[in-house]
Amino acid sequence: MPKRLSPDARNEALVTLTGWKLVEGREAIGKRFVFRDFSEAFGWMTRVAMLAETMGHHPEWANVYRTVDVTLATHDAGGLTELDVRLARAMDAIAA
Repeated sequence: MPKRLSPDARNEALVTLTGWKLVEGREAIGKRFVFRDFSEAFGWMTRVAMLAETMGHHPEWANVYRTVDVTLATHDAGGLTELDVRLARAMDAIAA
């Protein structure tokens, strides 16, 4: 099982993640992605879903039209782990 990041490691990771913020009341990070339209948002979600499946690590997300709100945490570890940071970086790269 992945280990939770220490507070220092969590802060270091956040500095390297553009637009990601700590989720209030949880040990998790979140970001809102906004795309041109629904098709682009759904296409991005599909690509992320395929990657997440290979990682065995799945996001919490909600989609309304062209907006996707994402929350990442590793439930088995009870908080933020390196898996979340890796998935956040991959999501950013796919969105670019």
